[in-house]
Amino acid sequence: MPRTLPIATTALLAAALAAPAAAQDAALDRIDMPAGWAPEGITTDGTTLYAGSLANGAILQADPTSGETSLLVEGAEGLIVAGIEYDDYGRLWAAGATGAEVRVYEAESGELLATYPFEGGFLNDLTATPDGVYISDSFVPQVAVVPLGEDGALPAPEETSALPISGDLEYGEGFNANGIVATDAGLVIIHSGLGQLFRVDPATGESTLIDTAGVELTAGDGLELVDSTLHVVRNRLNQIVSLELDETVSSATLVGEVTSDDYDVPTTVAQVGDDLWAVNARFGTEATPETEFWMTRVDAPMSMNE
Repeated sequence: MPRTLPIATTALLAAALAAPAAAQDAALDRIDMPAGWAPEGITTDGTTLYAGSLANGAILQADPTSGETSLLVEGAEGLIVAGIEYDDYGRLWAAGATGAEVRVYEAESGELLATYPFEGGFLNDLTATPDGVYISDSFVPQVAVVPLGEDGALPAPEETSALPISGDLEYGEGFNANGIVATDAGLVIIHSGLGQLFRVDPATGESTLIDTAGVELTAGDGLELVDSTLHVVRNRLNQIVSLELDETVSSATLVGEVTSDDYDVPTTVAQVGDDLWAVNARFGTEATPETEFWMTRVDAPMSMNE
């Protein structure tokens, strides 16, 4: 998903966040974000939504019931947040894209806890397990790994590693690996250009193509896994495709497809209850400090097994 990073200042974002929230309909379908925000990633702790900014690395929190938003982490010149992930220990992990670093914050206060630099091309998306955090790299065939200690203890920067990808998942020009989630059978990664899903062994890096029975997944971006249902965001196609993974994560069958007139290049999605909330990155629209950005809610397609 090629992108041009917009320019927005912390002052502009803070001013927008300080403004009173617009009145929301009883059935909330949209949350307005600060002008110039430029979102790419979204995550949730189950009740609160968190979204990062490509413009300056800020992090926003939003209430999906009221639509109210507030600034959790202030941005700074040169910082980027692509993917963002909430872990089991009350922390937010942010992938730094071309900044080639991963930052971790305390989700309640927004305090920066640690920064992990990597030799990478484009650190794009993240998935957190009780034992570690795995980050996709869209330009280099590797998975960046931050191991976690007992009770989720953060490691020293020198304890991180890069896991080379081998097997079926091959890199070419442009964006390659993008969204990533963790399952009991291994990591699942989508290749944006090919529109294919791969299972990756988190110990060896060996990758295996997942059989999706011909379901179209080109322009695949963020992934959201809820039980055995995998939601795949097809950004420029303004669509979410939901698949049911088998127990071995060797194949997947179509559950449903959903779109919205409110979508404008959604990149990532987070599920809260039966709702899917997507951030609209609006790639292709000139991004300025005045450009509007928002989150969109749709009903989540449900597997028969849920």
